[in-house]
Amino acid sequence: MDRTLAADLARLPDLLEATRRTAADALGALDARPVVPPAGPPRDPESLPEHAAGADAALATFRDRWEPRLSASAGPRYLGFVTGGATPAALAGDWLTAVHDQNSNSALDGAGQDLERETVTWLRELFGLTDAHTGTFVSGATMSNTTGLAIAREWLGERLGISPAEDGAAALGPVRVLSGAPHSSIAKALSVLGLGRSSLVAVPTLPGREAVDPAALDRALADTPGPAVVVANAGTVNTVDFDDLRAIAALRERHAFWLHTDAAFGAFAALSPEHAHLADGLDASDSLCIDLHKWLNVPYDSAVQFTRRQDLQARVFQNAAAYLGPLGDRPDLVHLTPENSHRLRALAAWFTLRAYGREGHREIVERDIACAQALGAALEQDPAFRLLAPVRLNVVCFTLAEDPTPARLTALREAAQEEVFVTPTVYAGTPALRAAFSNWRTTQADVRRAAQALRTAAKGTV
Repeated sequence: MDRTLAADLARLPDLLEATRRTAADALGALDARPVVPPAGPPRDPESLPEHAAGADAALATFRDRWEPRLSASAGPRYLGFVTGGATPAALAGDWLTAVHDQNSNSALDGAGQDLERETVTWLRELFGLTDAHTGTFVSGATMSNTTGLAIAREWLGERLGISPAEDGAAALGPVRVLSGAPHSSIAKALSVLGLGRSSLVAVPTLPGREAVDPAALDRALADTPGPAVVVANAGTVNTVDFDDLRAIAALRERHAFWLHTDAAFGAFAALSPEHAHLADGLDASDSLCIDLHKWLNVPYDSAVQFTRRQDLQARVFQNAAAYLGPLGDRPDLVHLTPENSHRLRALAAWFTLRAYGREGHREIVERDIACAQALGAALEQDPAFRLLAPVRLNVVCFTLAEDPTPARLTALREAAQEEVFVTPTVYAGTPALRAAFSNWRTTQADVRRAAQALRTAAKGTV
C-alpha cells in the first residue's frame, strides 16, 4: 500500500474528526457567510499532484482554495431554484451512506434494497399514495420525469401491440405529449427517449394561470389520433400552480392517455392540511415525479419516481447479465432505472423521516409557506416591486414596478446576493425574479433580512 495512504488509514479517526470540525465550522457560519460570495477572477485548474500529500493536505487546500468560493446554498436565505438543505438527521444519513458505500441495486447484497423499499413505503404514505404505486430512487426530478416518460412510451407501445424497448421508439410513429406549462426537463426527457422535443404539444392554460384548461385538454385529446401522454403539473416553477388532477383523470373515461404528473416539489403540499387540496388526485397518476433534495431537505442528489406499472418499467430497464440474476416478480432495483449502480440515496431520506416523522416535515413545509407569504406581502407593500402572481405555496414571483428589464433585474439580484439569492425568470412575457422557500432553517427573521436586502438593492441600482 502507498505509504501516505497507509498512514491515512492508520490515522482515519483523526482525519474524520478534522473533517467533522471543518463541516461544523462551515455549518456554524452559514448565517454570517455571503449567500453568494462576490465573483472573483476564474482560476485555472492546478496540475494533478504527482506525489501523495495525504488527506490533511487535501483538506487544507480545500479550505483555502475552494470553500470560501462556495455559496451558502445549505442556508436559510438561498432562495434560488427550489433548493432545500440537509436536516441534521439527513446529513448524518448521508455521511453514513459514504461510510458504508453500498451499491444497493442487487438482491445479492439485499439490505440496501430493503432499506430503499421501506423508505419508499414511508414516502408513499407521506404523500397519500396507495400501494398501487411502487417507487424507486433516482438522482433528481429530471431523471424521475425521464423514467416516468420511458414507462409511458412502453405503455403507448403496449396499446399498439409493440415494444419500443425492443423495437425502438420509431416503431410508435408520431407521438403527442400534451401539457399546459411543462417543466423544461420534460422536453429534455423526450429528446433522450427518442420521442423528440417536437412531440410536446402546449395546451392552453386557464386565464391568468399556469394550470391547464381541462376543457382545452379535452379538445386536444379528441384531436389526437390514438393514445397520448398527458403531463400534468402539481406545482409549476414560476407560480406553483396546480393542474386539476381529478378533472384530468376523469378525461380517461373518454380518451386513452397515460397520466404522468410532475410534482417535483408541489407534492409536499399534501403535508399541510391547509394546502393538501392542491395535491388532491396525485394517486390517480400512472407515473409521478417527486424531488427529495428540494423540500424533504436531503442532500443532492435524491428524488423518487412512482408508477402503477412496474411491469412496464422493468420491461424498459431490465438488464440481462448472468451475475445479476433473473428479473423475477419482485425486480431488483437494477432493473428499474437507467443506472446499473447507485449509492444508497435512500439512507439520508430514511434518517430524516425516521428522526422527524410526518409532523416534523409538516412543520418545515408550513413554515416555508408562511415565509413565502410574508415576503410576498412585504414586496407588495413596497412601491419598487410588483407581484406577478399570488403566493400559492412557497414561491414568490415578482418584478420591478417600473421598467423591469433583464439588465435592471440582474443588477438588483447581484446587488442583493450576498444577503439573499433569487433567480431570474420570465413570466407571461415579463422579466422577473423568483424566491423559492424550501430550506428547513428559514425563519421569519430571514424573510425580514431578505426583504430589506431587496429594498436596499432596489434603491441603489434602479
